[in-house]
Formats: sequence, structure tokens, C-alpha cells
Amino acid sequence: MTNAAVASIERITHRYGKTFALNDLTLNIPAKRMAGLIGPDGVGKSTLLALISGVRKIQTGKVTALGGDMADEHHRRASYGRIAYMPQGLGRNLYPTLSVYDNIDFFGRLFGQGAAERRARIDELLKATGLDPFPNRPCGKLSGGMKQKVSLCCSLMHDPDLLILDEPTTGVDPLSRRQFWELIDSIRARRPEMSVIVATAYMDEARRFDWLAGMDDGKVIAQGTPQEILERAQKTTLDDAFIALLPPEKRSQHQEVIVRPRAESDDKTPAIEAEGLTRRFGDFVAVDHVSFRIGRGEIFGFLGSNGCGKTTTMKMMTGLLPVTEGSAKLFGKPMAADDMEARQNVGYMSQAFSLYSELTLRQNLELHADLYHLPANEIESRIQELLEGYDLKAVADAKPESLPLGVKQRLQLAVAVLHRPLMLILDEPTSGVDPVARDQFWRALIDLSRNDGVTIFLSTHFMNEAERCDRISLMHAGKVLAVGTPRELVKERGCASLEDAFISYLEEAGGAEKEKKAAPLQSEASPEKPAASPGISAASRTSKRFDPGRLWAYARRETAELLRDPFRIAFAFIGPVILMLACGYGITFDVENLKYAAFDQDQTPESRRLLESFSGSHYFSEQRPIGSAEELERRMRSGELAVAVEIPAGYGRDLANLRSPEAAFWVDGSMPFRGETIRGYVSGLLQRYMQDLVVERLGPNPVSNVYAGSVNIENRFRYNQAFKSIFSMVPTVVVIMLIMIPAIMASISVVREVETGSMANFRSTPISKLEFLTGKQAPYVVVGMLTFFLMLLMAIFIFHVPVKGSFAALVLGAFVYLLSTCGFGQLVSVITRTQVAAVFATTVIAMIPTVNFSGLLVPVSSLTGAGRAIGLGFPAAWFQPISVGTFTKGLGFSDLWSNAVVLAAFAVAYLIAAHVILQKQEK
Repeated sequence: MTNAAVASIERITHRYGKTFALNDLTLNIPAKRMAGLIGPDGVGKSTLLALISGVRKIQTGKVTALGGDMADEHHRRASYGRIAYMPQGLGRNLYPTLSVYDNIDFFGRLFGQGAAERRARIDELLKATGLDPFPNRPCGKLSGGMKQKVSLCCSLMHDPDLLILDEPTTGVDPLSRRQFWELIDSIRARRPEMSVIVATAYMDEARRFDWLAGMDDGKVIAQGTPQEILERAQKTTLDDAFIALLPPEKRSQHQEVIVRPRAESDDKTPAIEAEGLTRRFGDFVAVDHVSFRIGRGEIFGFLGSNGCGKTTTMKMMTGLLPVTEGSAKLFGKPMAADDMEARQNVGYMSQAFSLYSELTLRQNLELHADLYHLPANEIESRIQELLEGYDLKAVADAKPESLPLGVKQRLQLAVAVLHRPLMLILDEPTSGVDPVARDQFWRALIDLSRNDGVTIFLSTHFMNEAERCDRISLMHAGKVLAVGTPRELVKERGCASLEDAFISYLEEAGGAEKEKKAAPLQSEASPEKPAASPGISAASRTSKRFDPGRLWAYARRETAELLRDPFRIAFAFIGPVILMLACGYGITFDVENLKYAAFDQDQTPESRRLLESFSGSHYFSEQRPIGSAEELERRMRSGELAVAVEIPAGYGRDLANLRSPEAAFWVDGSMPFRGETIRGYVSGLLQRYMQDLVVERLGPNPVSNVYAGSVNIENRFRYNQAFKSIFSMVPTVVVIMLIMIPAIMASISVVREVETGSMANFRSTPISKLEFLTGKQAPYVVVGMLTFFLMLLMAIFIFHVPVKGSFAALVLGAFVYLLSTCGFGQLVSVITRTQVAAVFATTVIAMIPTVNFSGLLVPVSSLTGAGRAIGLGFPAAWFQPISVGTFTKGLGFSDLWSNAVVLAAFAVAYLIAAHVILQKQEK
């Protein structure tokens, strides 16, 4: 690696479909510097950072980072321990159910750090970022800014040589941003060899970088130090400089944001009035007696530290959260969650994109037009008006997921104003949006306020946006610190800028100095706290192809997530219990106490003697007699009777005269297996009845069998369904449960990380594909074995079905069967793109072959052709003989070892297939 450049990009072109993200880009990023990438959304900043980090595969051109070609797998694998990559999005690389400490500890384990080193580094980073009071809080319950801090801590765990940050301070308050960069500066001071590349939407923080590259349309339009760029553009701010450096056709579209004076409304009733507004979550007070008033048509800014309660306050104002204490009024009326009339006057835009990504922009607008009950004859014109007014017409038929963040935010604003509300409540509406898009967004807000009299209540972390508000409120730790115009607050604190005034308020409130004093990073190792290993040492530890420690890190993390998800735990253990009980008690082949009734039209001793053979058997339970053929039909159809005995008149006379008597035995054959059993019972009773007649008439050694042929038994069946006995049902349920539950649970293991964004951890860390797949699969195999033992105990002690064969053979068979079923589920997870698709595909693909072609209904040996091939091509067909054989046939290892070997082969085959399909790099 040379000292000139930490990364060199030569003629890189990268496209998504027909869209160019990078277009023949050439750029050298200096080493040992803080380098920044600035530009509008969708110009290729994130793609460029992903290529440099090795997360994304190179399409055309060459990328050199840390002195090697990132297309070379050997160099890329060696670089994972020297590069830290923090993806774009609020905590996208975090696991929401895990605590702050557990998330950071997970990264330390991935990079091979020992327990003492991990504890020291985590304590150091938590204090430096002000997160030390919250080590045990789940990351899903953190504010957006706090999530970003945790993400940074995760990225810094191994002291990288190259730190790549994709918009790391998006949604972070000014004080936290200052702490964030002070933390980076202190690390760079300790490790001057470290290079940092940052993409940012905040031009004020870009000014502190050593070197900048401005990008547009996948190309670099300017590069150099911030001062050089300002001089070239002949501007005093980077916002203005960037706009000035845009191509003429784009620069001409930009208009300066001018905040026109607000005309006072004749109606003096406040648009929003909060008095002592309080919200508690258990013992935690999120909003503490907040009071403020907002006039009609006013643009009111809500500023505050991350987690201070801004979003909670806004949700109470819209009725999305109930108020614990105090009151909230909109236009003089109390706001309630069920007040639909008040909601019609409010447009709400959440911090995160909350529209339907599977619908186009036009379809999202049409859907919300219906939800807001716009008149049918106005919908089309209103949508056209918004598409043109918010510059969305060109992308009206595109889906939001393919569009830049700025366009998505304009769509959310269009949806929020669709029904012409009198008030807009916007939660950080321009977070992560580039300067050009922000200015366009703000022109729309100012027009709504000044032209239409719409009251706008918004939160923001951009100080230049706060300066555009008529008044602002500063909030910290659930309390309002000050309310006034931006100029009044700056003057009151005697500061040079609104940002300095804001930070001054926070420091006075005690939220900053304490953190600042407790947070210095160690410049050298102290006797009490070991220094973190330098980057080269980390690389030497993490370049191994296979490391059990990394595998264990993923297995441990997956287990922790599983244990903290009560729904999945219940699904894993309660589901099999319920199904075992339902199948064991609800479906049984050993039928007893069958309800029968007699339609005796003969009423002779002979007919009564025939009926006594039924009443004396424990298999049958006598019911009231049948009086007519219609009653027989009705009671059989309703399911009241399993057997109806119809004895016609003359039965006794025929029997006495040695003529063949007739009697009908109507059997409910809706379940054929059950019907066959009943027929067997009836035949057995009749056989015994005939034998008794023969002995009575001819003695114990009859010369002829005259009576044997004198009775003709006819069976008639009516209905049709499936049936299994308890001794075959118990092993069958074990087979079904061990393929359904574990496979479905494993099927979301990989695709969930793709959906949430934490897949970036796999792509940017030293974890190998084998370690990743094996580590994520292991917890589900363990859960499956626990489920197996639970069902085994139920079989023995509840259903009294013992294991007659080799217990060890059964356990080993279950283990390799679970390896194969979990491997199958994981393979589906690798192939699919959503969790819903993964669960659906796993259920359908697993259950159909298991039920129909794996020996559960008919033996596999009796199948032919495609049915036999499907059956033998799925694991259940090979475990079913193990389960049934050990439970009922007394089989052992010598009989079943070949089945276990085949199941192990299935497990290996599924793992290899998933390994081949899973890609370490995105395309």
C-alpha cells in the first residue's frame, strides 16, 4: 500500500438493470486522511463505498484498496480484518432484540478478540459515545441516533486500517454528531495510519474533512480539500459550492429557499396546544410535562437530542400514542385516538419510509386517496396535481424501493398532504436527504404554510433547516429547555450560531459534560486496561479460512435472538405438543365404544340373540333403537352412529327353517381405515355368533357346516377420509414435526438478515460462508433435538408408546434428520428474498413429499415411477423407517445404519447447495 492513496478506482462502471450507479469513474482517495463523498441521492456514493469495502462485486473496471485488487479473493479475505464498513441506514447492521453490549460483543468475537479485550474495548467505546448508561437496552428500543452510535462502536471494535462510513450521522442530533466526530478524531490521533472514507448529507460536517469528492450521475464533478472546492466554486458554504459545481442543466433547476413572512391568522385559536404533556413507558418517562403552543400557519421546529422524546410527543399529538398525563389539543379540540374528524385535519409523515414498497408511486397515492375518502371525481386530478407539484411525474409508475431517498420523502409528503389537511406533523422529514432535495422539499413546505395556511410541526437535526422555522423548541431528556425564534435563542446564549446555542443548552442541562468527561479514549495502554490489538494483528487473526470462534459468534448470536423471541420459542415447543396431542387423541386406529343402534323389524328371540353379540362387546356402545329407514339414514348421516344393524322381518323364521337369513350392517366408512376396522369387528362378532349356533345345533364336532354358509354378510360404505392408529401415529407425528418446525424456523435465518440489512455484517467481516451457514443452522438443530426429546417423553408417558428398538439408533437418526431438515430450510432461505416467501415455500415443499411420498400413507416400496422418486428424494422417506422401526418393530443399528447415512448425505448436499448459491459479495 502506498502513502498516496488508500483506494484507487479506475474506470469503474456499475449498473442496476438499465440504471447507471457509477459511470466510467476514476478516482484516487488519499490515505491517512478523512475523505468525504458528497452528492445528491442516487449518484453512486453507497455503491462506491461498497466496492471499496469488498461488499459488492465489481462489474467493470478495477478497485484497489489497502494496496491490493479487491477483485482478488485472497486479498479481499485478508482485508476483511483491516476494513470496517458501516452501511447506510439507522442501525442497519444491528440486531434489534439484542442489547447494546451484545451487539458490540458479537463484532469483537467475529474479529477474534478475547474476553478481556472485548470488555475493555466495549467499556471504552460506550463511554466515548455516551452509551454507557444503556448497555443492556435492546437496540430495537433505541432512538435513531443512538442506533448509529452503536453501529459505530461495532465498526470500531477491531481498530481498522480503513474505516468506511456510509452516512453515519444521518438522523443524529448536533451534540451526538460532534461527539461522533470527536471520537473519530481521537481514534485517528491514536492511530494516525488509519484512513477514513465517509459519505455524508451534512455539508457542515463535510467541511471538517481533509479531502472531498463531489459526485453527480455516477461521476466526480469536483475533488480536493474543502477550501479548494470553495475557492473553485467561489462560494462561502459547501451547500452553495456543491450546487454551483453541478452541471448547468441541473444547476438551473435549483432555486434558493426564501422564507417569506408569515401572515397572522384571524383565528387566534392555537393549531396545537400542549399542556403538561407526559408519556410514561413503565417506570421510564419519555415525555415529562411538555407545554407549547403553535399558531395557525406557523412553521414550528422541534429540535432535541436523540431519544429526548420528540417522536413520542408527535405521536401523542396525532393520537398514535395515548397520553399518560396532561392534554393535547388540535385547533382547540382534545386529540383522541378514535377522533377520525380530527385526523382528517392532520397529515403525518414518519421518520422512516412507511409507504408500500410493492406499489408504485401512483398506486400509493390512489390507495391513500381511498383511505382518506376523497370524492371519486377528484382523485385523478388531485394525484396529477401532486405528481407535478412535487416533481414525481417522471417516476409515477416506479416502485419506491428503486428510487433515491429524496424522491421517497417527496412521495411521503405528497401522501401526507393528499387530503388537504390543515396541519402537517413531520418527523425528521429530510433526514439523509441531499442539499438539493432538501431545498426542494423546503420550498414545498413554505408554499403550504404561506399560501395555504397549513400549520407545520416538524423535527429536524439540520441547523440550516431550523433557522427557516418561525419558532423552534429545544428538548432534552423529555423536557422542553427553551422556545423562541432561532435568532432569539442564539442571542440569549450569546453564541455565534444556532448549533452552538443548541449544544450550549444541552450542556447546561447536564447531558453533555458528564459524557465528555467520562469519555476520553486511551492514547496508550494502561495497566488496568489492555490496548486493543492493532489492525495488522487483527488481520493475522482473521484471515484464516475457518475459525470455530467466528462460527460460535454467529451461533451464539442466533441463539440469543431466538431466546428473546417468545413467538418463535412457543412455535418450536408448544406447536409440536399441541399437534402431538391432537393427532394422538384425535386420530386413533384402535376404535372402541363404537355407537350402534338396531333397526329390528323381526323382534324374535333369534334377532335379539344376534343383537346381544354387539351389546356384550366392549367395542360397541348401544344407543336407542331405530324406528324407521328414514331415521337410520338421518342418524348415520349426522355421524351419531358408527354402525346400524338392520334386521328384516322373517329373520328368525328363516333361521329356524334352515334357510339363509338376511341382515344388513351399515358401517360409517367416511374414514376407510376406521371403516375397515369396524368391518373386522362386525365380521368377528358374526363369526363367533355362527359358531355358537353350530355348536348349539350340531354339537362340538359337527359333521357338516350347514350354518356356516347360511349367513351372508354384506358391508356398505358411504364416506371417505384418512385415519392412523396411535402406534403408527406417534412415530408419524415425530417425522412430520421434525421436518416442519425446524425447517420453517431455519428458513428465515438468512433471508431475515437480507431484509433487515444486517447481511452487511456477513459481507464485510472475515466470517466465511461455511462458518456463517453452520453457525446460523446450529441453534435450530439444538431446538429440534429438544423438541424431539419432548415428543419422545410424550410418546412414552402420555401415549404409552415405548421405544422397542435401539434408543441410540433413534436419537442418532433424529439428529442427522434434523441436520438435513434444517439444511433444507436454510437452502430455501438463501434462495428466497422475503421471510414470507421463505416460510411459504418451506411449508409447501416440505409437507407435500413428506405426507404423500415418504411412507406415511403408503410404504415407499409400494410406490412406482415419479411418486417413488419424489419420496426417496426427500429426507422424510429415510427417517420414517427409523422412527417406525425403533418404536414398533424393535429395529437397531444393524437394520437402520444405511438410512442414517443417506440422511447425513442429504444434510451435506443441502449445505453444499446453500454454500454455492450464497454469495459473499452483492452484485
